[in-house]
Amino acid sequence: FAASFQVEEPGLDHQDTMPQVAMPETLRDEGKPSMEVLAHLPEKMARFLQQERPFEFRRADNVDFLRPVPEPAVQRVWLRTVDKLPDDDSLHRCLLAYVSDYGLLNTASLPHGSSYLTGNLVSASIDHAMWFHRPFRIDEWLLYATDSPSASGARGFARGEFYTRDGRLVADRKSVV
Repeated sequence: FAASFQVEEPGLDHQDTMPQVAMPETLRDEGKPSMEVLAHLPEKMARFLQQERPFEFRRADNVDFLRPVPEPAVQRVWLRTVDKLPDDDSLHRCLLAYVSDYGLLNTASLPHGSSYLTGNLVSASIDHAMWFHRPFRIDEWLLYATDSPSASGARGFARGEFYTRDGRLVADRKSVV
């Protein structure tokens, strides 16, 4: 485990442009799977997926994890906590670090037509790094744009960028999954 800290100071400031996607209010809440999805899952997984979650997710890309087909290794998901949180930057950063593991394996498996719902994957996040660039609130919508430029030797490399709804890049995540 390694961490590095810095005092905020003025300096150069630029960022990538946020991908163009639908706003979260226009997308379906994926907090609980549909009855169709639940009907095709093993009982234990169905129970797990029906539990109350601390985060709300709205997928901007149309991915069918029950019937996966090979497609580009790119996902875009809006996320936020279900409840409002106190004004504590450390809490917001810790929760973003926690939820940043979400979806990276799925992104790396998309080109292979695999899915965690099909039962043909063994997965773990084994190496990751995270950078926080600008202030944000995890209880307000953030776009998590992920891609996986490579997979080989039973490992996938995935990366993600977090944007506020007004397009500010607030954090990056890189992982081997």
